[in-house]
Amino acid sequence: MERLIKAWHNSVRAFSWLAGHEKAFQQELFLLVAALPLAWFLAETWTMWFVLVGSILVLMLVEVLNTAIEAACDAVSLEFHRQIQIAKDCGSLAVLIAIVLVAGVWLLAIIERF
Repeated sequence: MERLIKAWHNSVRAFSWLAGHEKAFQQELFLLVAALPLAWFLAETWTMWFVLVGSILVLMLVEVLNTAIEAACDAVSLEFHRQIQIAKDCGSLAVLIAIVLVAGVWLLAIIERF
């Protein structure tokens, strides 16, 4: 149980840091808050509501992992290294793929609704 409590504290610390310092995460938090009532309006079932909101949570998850990759790379070296560039670029690509996923899910929901 102690391990879970420590993990919770670490997670809260990470969330607080991201919400206070990472512009992309702040934007995604805003998107999530706005999406909660919009998904309620668009979704005709609880499953669809979960898919709409869940797609944004996946985006946020990918953003968290991308930020972790960037922080780890910066901790290793602030100088240019080709491998670090590739790692950061791959993290950025993962975020882009998640954004495309969110856009696709929401676009389909809008098309089905109207």
